[in-house]
Amino acid sequence: MRAGINALTVIFLVGVLAGLALTPDGRAWLRNPTVMLGDKAAASAPPPPAPVVAVPANTPTVVPVATRVTPLSARLTQGPLRIGVFGDSMADGLYAGLYRDLQDQPDLSVTKFSQVSTGLSRYDYVNVQARTQSQLDEQPVDVAVMLFGTNDAQGIDTGGVVHLFGTDGWKAAYGKRIDDLVALLRSRNVAVYWIGLPRMKRDSFDGRMMLINGVVEARMLALGVPYIETVGLTSNADGGYEAYLPTGGGRRVLMRANDGIHMSMAGYLRMSAPVAARLKRDVGLDRPQPASGRVPAAAPPVSPAA
Repeated sequence: MRAGINALTVIFLVGVLAGLALTPDGRAWLRNPTVMLGDKAAASAPPPPAPVVAVPANTPTVVPVATRVTPLSARLTQGPLRIGVFGDSMADGLYAGLYRDLQDQPDLSVTKFSQVSTGLSRYDYVNVQARTQSQLDEQPVDVAVMLFGTNDAQGIDTGGVVHLFGTDGWKAAYGKRIDDLVALLRSRNVAVYWIGLPRMKRDSFDGRMMLINGVVEARMLALGVPYIETVGLTSNADGGYEAYLPTGGGRRVLMRANDGIHMSMAGYLRMSAPVAARLKRDVGLDRPQPASGRVPAAAPPVSPAA
């Protein structure tokens, strides 16, 4: 009985294979048998081809990256310089520090354009490219200080394909969004300065932020945009995270918020100091200025959420 069943099985399989060989679809399946009986994919089968992503007709044209913008020292001769701070809640704090650093400079103004819970990964939530264009239309600036990243350790959807965080596809997609943003700003003759993310408390999160820093720094080098890193400023002597860090006088001051991500006001001032110094140098205001006798303004409030 068993021999008879086996013989029938062989005859059945031979018939199936012969039938497949007689049709184009069957011959294609024989060359690449990716679907097995029971509709299960073979473990050794190659992945299906990536879907072809159609570009919507209303996709905005990417503005070419300008090679040069007007130097800030030359622009200052035409009137006061308008500095805008763009980014997420970390940029909110940077704005507060920069506002305080530069409030005694009558020819410089600092305006906040940052928004909490935004970033360059989730344009389905807030399209930063479109939002920045709208902001520039409403309120032009001469300088853009950029700080993004605390919300960006997640996948990027490029229109039907989601690139997982940290993969080569993700790095390419994130880099393109950086390039497009810089191109938009430079097309408006805006000088761009990009600020790196600080050291983070939790090792896994710190690793993700340092990966973002690496992508950003590489793009700034390629685009010729000043990149101001803050990891060294916000690390202890061993290069690790520490909430209290020494100041110039040796006194240890609380620099971080309780979440181990954001900064205290002292921490934001620590981050903004090299930014203010670089801007003053590029504008030509790095020489000592005469005392004005003005009372320093209080720093604006800092948003606590990312």
